[in-house]
Amino acid sequence: MHSQQKNQSFNSGEELLFNVSYGWIGLADAKLVISDSIFTINDHPTYKIDVFGKTKGPASWFGKVNDNWGTYLDTAKILPHQSYRHIQEGKYRKNERVHLDQKAKKAKMELYDRENKELVETKSFDLPGTVQDIVSGFYYLRTIDLKKFKSGDAVTIPGFFDKEIYNLNLIYQGKERISTPVGTFDTYIFTPQMPPNKLFRGEFPVKVWISDDKNKIPVKIKANLVVGSLDMEIVSAKGLRNNLVTKD
Repeated sequence: MHSQQKNQSFNSGEELLFNVSYGWIGLADAKLVISDSIFTINDHPTYKIDVFGKTKGPASWFGKVNDNWGTYLDTAKILPHQSYRHIQEGKYRKNERVHLDQKAKKAKMELYDRENKELVETKSFDLPGTVQDIVSGFYYLRTIDLKKFKSGDAVTIPGFFDKEIYNLNLIYQGKERISTPVGTFDTYIFTPQMPPNKLFRGEFPVKVWISDDKNKIPVKIKANLVVGSLDMEIVSAKGLRNNLVTKD
């Protein structure tokens, strides 16, 4: 486990936009947004962070996707106090909110109806210690000092997602210089270790390129699927806490 630093990488108002493609086909737009406002949750100041994914063009013919994943992240401790998912994929809907009491080591999951109005299920869970959610875990990674990493080093992030406790192992693969529509970056490469599943190919099917600067933003993600691969590339970065460092 590598030490967490005081957050100097992100702040309110950050907005990152990505193009998601399958081969040469543009599938979707993805957006990572930190609200301009600070929200108080459980008496703690928090960043409200949203991840949006929405199909575009011909991809919508096969089934529209309009997803929103979010977290309320403690501005000091970089721990989530609440997370939520609003999933619209074709006819499928899921509206879920999870309240995390990190001190008491408890999680309460609330499931809502299709219109996200009526509460239909509540369930409580015991946590082994402090945990991240699927969104907050990445922002936590951005607070770690990555300069001391050697190839093969791992970061383990304990998490709670979809009613389960998990340990996400991110393996450091080294550095690479890559070009994007936003500029050319020196990057750190990480691959999350994944259990066998029917969607991805191999034990390390996903690669994430993170900029080697003070912002540590994701600039590219590649996922090897059972058939073909999915690519996510940054096309716009606004409201960054630090100056963007490109190698152009």
